[in-house]
Amino acid sequence: MGMSKAMRQMPERSGRVGVAHGEAVRDLISDEASGPPHEHPGAGSARPKAGAGALLEAALTRENLQAAWKRVKANKGAAGVDGLDIEQTAQLLRTSWPQTRQALLAGTYRPQPVRKVMIPKPDGSQRELGIPTVLDRLIQQALLQVLQPLIDRSFSEHSHGFRPGRRARDAVKAARAYVQSGKRVVVDVDLAKFFDRVNHDILIDRLRRRIDDAGVIRLVRAYLNAGIMDGGVEVERRLGTPQGGPLSPLLANVLLDEVDKALETRGYSFARYADDCNVYVGSIKAGQRVMAYLRKLYGDLKLQINEAKSAVGSAFGRKFLGYALWVAKGREVKCAVAHKAVDNFKARIRQLTRRSGGRSMEQVVQRLRPYMLGWKAYFGLAQTPKVWRELDEWLRHRLRAIQLRHWKRPGTIYRELKALGATDDAATQVAGNCHRWWRNSRGAINSVLTIAYFDRLGVPRLS
Repeated sequence: MGMSKAMRQMPERSGRVGVAHGEAVRDLISDEASGPPHEHPGAGSARPKAGAGALLEAALTRENLQAAWKRVKANKGAAGVDGLDIEQTAQLLRTSWPQTRQALLAGTYRPQPVRKVMIPKPDGSQRELGIPTVLDRLIQQALLQVLQPLIDRSFSEHSHGFRPGRRARDAVKAARAYVQSGKRVVVDVDLAKFFDRVNHDILIDRLRRRIDDAGVIRLVRAYLNAGIMDGGVEVERRLGTPQGGPLSPLLANVLLDEVDKALETRGYSFARYADDCNVYVGSIKAGQRVMAYLRKLYGDLKLQINEAKSAVGSAFGRKFLGYALWVAKGREVKCAVAHKAVDNFKARIRQLTRRSGGRSMEQVVQRLRPYMLGWKAYFGLAQTPKVWRELDEWLRHRLRAIQLRHWKRPGTIYRELKALGATDDAATQVAGNCHRWWRNSRGAINSVLTIAYFDRLGVPRLS
């Protein structure tokens, strides 16, 4: 590997810090830090600190950088503003890394601007991502592997997003437990453009309270101040930490942990995942008091609550991380996939299974599998088997219509169905309605293109 050759030029250092393997970014449906939390030698649990310069040097050790490189390479991210992909960056680092490392230690390194990318959201709006160069992603990942084990231990137990060993379903389980205990009113808070409105001075101040390393603080500030390349023009950034870099989720947790601790001090029951926070109380009046308190807490951080998406109401009338809660027999609180999440699933499946494009059935299934397996894993807590069955039936209906569209002509349809074991009557009936793809895919063809047929093709089942 090109990176390994570059690392050989760095001197060995004693007292290296253990690293956690995982880049803290995924699909923003996507991205959590992975792997167990590691202890930082000599760090205290209440207020972890490290000697000046020790953290940056630990981040730049050969072992830590090699682990970071493996993570960055595994994520297969796009090139940044320099246009260099993973392999091209590896080639460059074979000769340039010693100079880059020296600049990092001296405090003279300046990150390149991030490349602005807009990705569509399910509601029709767009989310802005800032894609750093591969080199900057490497440096950020190396910092993350040292900082996260040190800082994470001081975070609230009610925080579940972008943390090692935690995921969205942990937040949903906590929410369900609160509602089951009788707290049936939720204060549902969503922050307006959180990542775009992070105040740099406040964030750096909160980071200084946790680490004592001027080199790391200076480097983090440099990444916050790095501009955004938009249409070939570099735009200066004074607020925000762009989504797309490995460090952004950790920095978000550093900032929002202040609100978590304030809620903990008052004994509130809550669950937070990134900028989504739900507080569970026993009455509407109590919920309104909590909402007013949260407005003050977020206001002190110069953050703004999205009033259109935030509300105080029944826990059974709000969604949380794509889940909804409902009451089964025996007053047991259970989880379901929220209606909006189901609608988003269908919209994505429609995109992946368009009946045009010249793709074979095998190619369609190949595109379907990663999305369906990921969606099924994420919503594994849902206790609504009827919904799963209906989605399975709807999906197979679409796939049968695609298959008929591929066969197209009556003679071809008849021949292919007979080859699959169809009776003469069934093959004739389906072939006779060859131009009515959707309606035709619900009748006699079901006895030929069965569930077992799609199993053999590799189509995942939801139910």
